[in-house]
Amino acid sequence: MNNSYKKLDVYAKSRQLVVTVYSLLKHFPAEEKYALCDKLRRAVISVPSNIAEGSGRTSAKDQAHFFEMAFGSLMEVSCQMDIACDLGYIEQLELTQVEEQAH
Repeated sequence: MNNSYKKLDVYAKSRQLVVTVYSLLKHFPAEEKYALCDKLRRAVISVPSNIAEGSGRTSAKDQAHFFEMAFGSLMEVSCQMDIACDLGYIEQLELTQVEEQAH
C-alpha cells in the first residue's frame, strides 16, 4: 500500500483543519446539526480524503482531478464558515483562524 500522501505537508494541514472545524461545530446550535454542521463535516473531511485518493492514482490527470476536488471542498468550507460567522455561530477571530489554516 502506498501511503506517500501521509508525508505531504498539505495533507497534514488539511487534517488540522478538520480538527479545528469539528471543534467549532461543537458550539453550533442544535438546529444546525443536520444542516450546516453536516455540510461542513462532509466538506472538511473531503479535503484530506481527496488528497489521499489523488495521491493513490497513477496518472497525472487522475491525480489532478482529485486535488482539484480537494480544493473545491476547501472553498466550500470557506464559504460555509463565512455563513456561520454571518449567523453568529462563530466569532470573526475563529473565522480568521480557519481562513489562515485553509490558506
